[in-house]
Amino acid sequence: MIDGFFEIVMLLCFAAAWPFSIYRSLMSRSTKGKSLVFMLIVMVGYTAGILNKFVTGQVDHVLYFYFLDLGLVATDALLWIRNRAYERMTGRIAVRP
Repeated sequence: MIDGFFEIVMLLCFAAAWPFSIYRSLMSRSTKGKSLVFMLIVMVGYTAGILNKFVTGQVDHVLYFYFLDLGLVATDALLWIRNRAYERMTGRIAVRP
């Protein structure tokens, strides 16, 4: 039962902040203070963790928590893209060529 416990705790700690970030993205309709590059790097890290589970043959219940975290970060990244489009549409940011 202890197998993967600490890995799950780590993933849950990382996941704890994302709902607040997602809520902020939804309500503010702004990309201010957010970095798409950072979110993409985090998603690569979670994807590497998922792939590691398959490569090492350690596919277990911990995998669900990797997918949870990846889904949360991906949601915030998609909201960043939506918010950037909104900012461009409303003229809140300069459109780069």
